[in-house]
Order: sequence, then structure tokens, then C-alpha cells
Amino acid sequence: MDYPNIWKLIKRQLATQLPPAKMGAWIEPVSPKFIDNTLYLSVPSQFFIDGLKADCEANILNILASLNLSHIQLDYQIDTSIELFPETQKKDNSQANIDGFIDERFTFDNFVVGPSNEFCHAASLAVAEQPGAQYNPLYIHGGVGLGKTHLINAIANMLSQNNGIKIAYRTGEHFTNELIDAIRSQKTSSFRDKYRKVDVLIIDDIQFIEGKQSTQEEFFHTFDALHKAKKQIILTSDRDPSALKHLVERLRSRFNGGLVADIQPPNFETRMAILKSKIALAGVDLDEDICFLLASKITSNVRELEGALTRLTAYAKLSRQPITMELAKDKLKDQLQLQSKVIDVDTIQKTVAQYYNIRTQDMRSKSRKRNIAYPRQIAMYLSKELTKLSMPEIADKFDKKDHTTILYAYRKIQKNCLKNPELKHEIQHLITLLKQT
Repeated sequence: MDYPNIWKLIKRQLATQLPPAKMGAWIEPVSPKFIDNTLYLSVPSQFFIDGLKADCEANILNILASLNLSHIQLDYQIDTSIELFPETQKKDNSQANIDGFIDERFTFDNFVVGPSNEFCHAASLAVAEQPGAQYNPLYIHGGVGLGKTHLINAIANMLSQNNGIKIAYRTGEHFTNELIDAIRSQKTSSFRDKYRKVDVLIIDDIQFIEGKQSTQEEFFHTFDALHKAKKQIILTSDRDPSALKHLVERLRSRFNGGLVADIQPPNFETRMAILKSKIALAGVDLDEDICFLLASKITSNVRELEGALTRLTAYAKLSRQPITMELAKDKLKDQLQLQSKVIDVDTIQKTVAQYYNIRTQDMRSKSRKRNIAYPRQIAMYLSKELTKLSMPEIADKFDKKDHTTILYAYRKIQKNCLKNPELKHEIQHLITLLKQT
């Protein structure tokens, strides 16, 4: 077994699973070494061990398992000589004006544009070319692994070429923890000054501040100070601002006051283009039929697609085997089966009933109570979207005499999703639940 390269392969796959901020915070400072069948990770402190375990240990163990290396044990050692955040302390000149960990791999040049993301790409490029001049704030939202983090890193990388622009890049979690530390150490004035003197503030996963009153209050005043000074604010989230139920109204209003752009899962053609781009960057050969298999079966997000490619190439490298169709189907069988799972109406009815806290038999009832009728219409909508059944066949599953009830429900939910971002988020969440069931 080629032990010296295992940590490199783990890091490569972790980069497809974790946002750049967490890679910079927990993975880059780690010093690995192998003794017998144990992978020892040397880190600066016990606090660092706790954070690494909480955020990354499960991912590392899963990657080892996917490479048929479950026999390797994971252990930790404290080495106080290790520097924290080496990437941010040893920046080259191109990133000397950036406060935070920016992934230089993510640029506009290697972002694959398709129908699902072209609007977000165009908006991001416009902001990078003229920060603060338009689309302020820029609020990008969408599911996991669709390219939000790539775009905001691309903006930061493009802006970093101008040393006169000061950029702060944080996750919502990092911003919150930094504020807590400032309050504890009575350094809130320094905290405020630092953020209000930047030209561009980028917050990834802003939904993390939901329900945290002190953080929201501080962020509101920081937001207002930057916005009035025509400084650029860029935010990402897993949801539309209207769907952040525990966000204070004045922040929601300001988020909606800029450009809110959603990014959707890529279609087949875009997935193929992304896959070929990743293959070229990795410097590996992959037959067209294997590319077709991955792009047609792995449809949920780009990160899953890239993770599958990394897993496949890493196994082939470690075992010194060529990448064949048989190898791909064998080593990715769990992932391919998960993505191609058949969802039936019974499963949809049960999942929707559980989500809205009603009985499964209510799906077939004639009750017109809103707390029953509306979830039932959502189940009808999902049945039309996720199954290959005809409307009369779906109607039969709901004990309806004809298909017009299904058609009415489908059109109603479809229309309401356009007007109600919160409902749209609930529908997307239900689809995720159904794919995991």
C-alpha cells in the first residue's frame, strides 16, 4: 500500500466535501504520519482535536472505508509547534489583501456554466468586475454542492488581483464564533472596526446566524455601515431569505433589497461538462461510457459527482488498477444505487404525512381541512414530479374518481412555489428526504 500518498488522496476528497473555510481551518494545519496501521494526525491543541473530530472525523473515516482502508485506525497527537492557519499566515502577494481562507482552485475560468447556474455566474462576474456598484448585496442560495462556494471564491480570487481592495471571507459559523470570543474578551470594538473597514465582505452559509440574536444584531449594524459606504456584501445560503424563519425582519428586508439569485441542480449536459473539466484537472483518463454512467446516475449535486470521481481515481491509484466500467460499478455501487432509487406514491404519501404530522390514511380521505388537504395536494404534486405514473393512476392511489383533482393540485402547488420561497424550500427538503428513504 502506498501510504505516503494516502493523506494526499484523503485531502483531495475532503476538498469535494467540505467548504474551503473548513479545509483551511481544520485540514491544512494537520501534520499526518503512519505508524503500522494507524494514521496519526498531529495538531496544535486539544481544542483543535475537538474541532477536527466534530467537523471532519466522520468524513475521513468514510473516505478510508471507500478506499477499502477500514483497517487503518485514526488517532491524534498534540504538537504545539504547528502553526495555526498556515495558508492565511503565509499568503503570497496575490492574496495579501484577503482576510480568510480562499481556495485558489476556484475561478471563473474553471466554473462550468449551464442553464441551472448561468444567472448566478453572470451576477457574480458583474460583482467581481465592479464591487459595490450593482447587486449589493449579492445573495446566492441553493442546495449543497451546486457551486455557491465556487462562485464566491472566484469573486474573491478575481478581486485579490487588486491590492487596493480589502476582502474579508468568513463562514456564518466563523463570524458567530469570532463575535462570541470578542464579547468574552471585551474586544467588540476591535471586532466592529475590523469588519467595517473592509471593501468586500463575503459570508458563506449566512443561515447559520438564524436564531442567534446577538450575532444578528451585530451583523445588521456591520451590514448597514458597509452598505452605506457602498462596500460590497456577498452572501450564500441554503435558502431564500424569505425561508429563513428565525432571521430578524430587518435583515431579511436588506437581503431582499439586493440581488437574490438561486442556483439549481445541473442538467445532464452540464454534469457531463463538469465531469470532463474535473477529469482534465485531475490528469486522468476516463472512458466516455464511464463518464456517461456517472453523469446520468449522480444527479443531486456537483460535489457528489466530484466525490465519486475522486473516490474512483483514488482507489485505482492505490490498487494500481485501470479504471474500467466494472471497477466503477463495483466501487461506486452504493452511490449509484442511492441516486437511481425508484420512489413510489406510497413512500411519498408516508413521508409527506410524517413531515406534516398527519396520518398516512389522511392521504386517501375526503377531508377538506387545510391541515390535511394541503399536505395531500403536495403529495399529489410530488407524485406527478417523481414517478412515471399517469394522472389517472395517481388519482387511483389517492382514491379519487378522476385525474382532474391531481391536475388541480399539481398546478396549485406549482404556482404557489413561484410565489412562496418557503414552500419551495419545503418541497426541495421533502425531495431530499424521499431520496434518502
